[in-house]
Amino acid sequence: MSDDTIQILAKHISEKILKKPNRVIAPDAAIISSGLIDSFHLVDLAVFIEEKFNVRIDDSELTADTFDTLTQLAELIKERSH
Repeated sequence: MSDDTIQILAKHISEKILKKPNRVIAPDAAIISSGLIDSFHLVDLAVFIEEKFNVRIDDSELTADTFDTLTQLAELIKERSH
């Protein structure tokens, strides 16, 4: 599930947030601390994750500590999906 989740997240970020559908985002690339995604887009990403994967993300979790890479996001989704 994790690889599929990472692909879904990468596609959403590149197509819907960055508006660059050909942009490749590595699973371990920093998306917040690098400035790739700003705070407004972070909220959009959280809403997408909640709707797509049916998991709850608390506002306090919208930080680079828990949300900075696609791998971290996939793990969070995996933990909450059970």
